[in-house]
This record gives sequence, structure tokens and C-alpha cells, in this order.
Amino acid sequence: MKTILTLIFVLFIGMAGQAQNSAAEVKVETATMSIVAATAKQEVALKNENPVARLYMFKNSKITKALSFTTKLNKAKLA
Repeated sequence: MKTILTLIFVLFIGMAGQAQNSAAEVKVETATMSIVAATAKQEVALKNENPVARLYMFKNSKITKALSFTTKLNKAKLA
């Protein structure tokens, strides 16, 4: 009984959705614009500076090294 009512409900909603009047298609006016070819050259000044940059294999390597410390109490004891 429940499945029949669910099927009728779904069909009713589907038919109601198709019965709606859709709005008329609206035409859009296109605007034409001309293309202007203008080129401007900019001079770039070269800098001969060599700043020191450090490259690490892993991100935050100093932090991970500091957080991975071990103490004597962390080691396993043999009985």
C-alpha cells in the first residue's frame, strides 16, 4: 500500500512539474565593439642581486626535527 501511494505521489509531482507554462524565450541584443590595436613597450630594469635562499627538502623541517626529540624515559626497558 505504501509503495503504491509513493508511486502515485511521485507521478503526481512529475506531471505537475511538466504542466507548468515555461516563459517565452527572450532574445538578447548583441553589442558590437571595434578592436583597437595598441602596443606599449615597457622597459624593465635588471637587478644583479643574489639573495641567499635556503631550500629544505621538507616543509617545516626545523620544527619537525625539534618536535621529534626523544628522552631516556621514552626508550623501552628490557626486563
